[in-house]
Amino acid sequence: MASTIWVNKRALTETQVHDTALLPLADGAVRLRIESFSVTANNITYAVIGDMFGYWNFFPAAGDFGVVPMWGHAMVEESHCPDIAVGERVYGYLPMGTHLDVVPGKISAGGFTDMAAHRQPMSPIYNQYSRLAADPEHDAEKEAERMLFGPLFKTGFLIEAMLRREGWFGAETLLITSASSKTALGLASVAKDLSPSIKRIGLTSKGNVDFVTGTGLYDKVISYDDVDALPKNASVCVDFAGNSRLLRAIHERMASHLVYSCLVGATHVDARGPNSAGASGSEMPGPKPVLFFAPDHAVATIQELGPKGFGEAVGRSWKSFLTAADGVVGIETLAGLEAAASAFVETLQGRTDPQKGIIIQP
Repeated sequence: MASTIWVNKRALTETQVHDTALLPLADGAVRLRIESFSVTANNITYAVIGDMFGYWNFFPAAGDFGVVPMWGHAMVEESHCPDIAVGERVYGYLPMGTHLDVVPGKISAGGFTDMAAHRQPMSPIYNQYSRLAADPEHDAEKEAERMLFGPLFKTGFLIEAMLRREGWFGAETLLITSASSKTALGLASVAKDLSPSIKRIGLTSKGNVDFVTGTGLYDKVISYDDVDALPKNASVCVDFAGNSRLLRAIHERMASHLVYSCLVGATHVDARGPNSAGASGSEMPGPKPVLFFAPDHAVATIQELGPKGFGEAVGRSWKSFLTAADGVVGIETLAGLEAAASAFVETLQGRTDPQKGIIIQP
């Protein structure tokens, strides 16, 4: 029996456990038994903009329901592929569930690509699985951190790479909303290391100011109530918060001093989409916000650095981030898919503690 959490695509707080019998495995296919995955704001983004970017298509459900993708670890439970052995472990894109059948192709010692027909229209970044026995990023002691931070960190890495490639659009300062979020912390860490001349200002809720300050990743931390204290110099804004009123307040405060406005993730995409006019309905001053789509920028950055150079650059920044983030976020491991559904809904509603990372063992 395989179990999966189905989420109503039109009402994301509505979830159900869907059980199905495990069918005979197809020729050339591999059955993965999911061991663990994280639940983060990244998964909320997949759900909220799932129709826009095809995230619901990776693990199809039925009717108004879909399966939210997760990042995690799995073990090969059954194999009809001669190059993939039963018992080996992999890391990659998984459903919020207990099992996944994949069709390995482009197989190497370090990984493979799922060649299932329905996944081919989507970005290949999401179809790649790392084989842990020969994966240079794998650290048995840091599996939880990889699930929690890995995909989010890479998004932060790619944002910094894009901004640096563009000469930071002439900016002196980087404004980061939702500064306590994992992607924001990753961006701040990479910018600190690779663009030290850019001042990093984190914006967060009043209750999170001390936590964000304590990470040491920002030059200055400001609460959302104090947007009027932002220094008026050439700045780029990277918005993770998904709050149209906050984004408008930043644009109105910075006006012409804001040289680039970047939207990352989405928790209220209808209110904060690329053409959002903000809370009052009129156009915001400053540049029109641009939605950041990580897979496209991954391709550009890999082309710029080469696959080997990209991997090495990410590896260096990842190790630096792990050192900076050590002890910043506590890890809570929960058992069962019901716990996964609850954690997803709590994260969607913004009720999770930024100092806690959730790992699910289904």
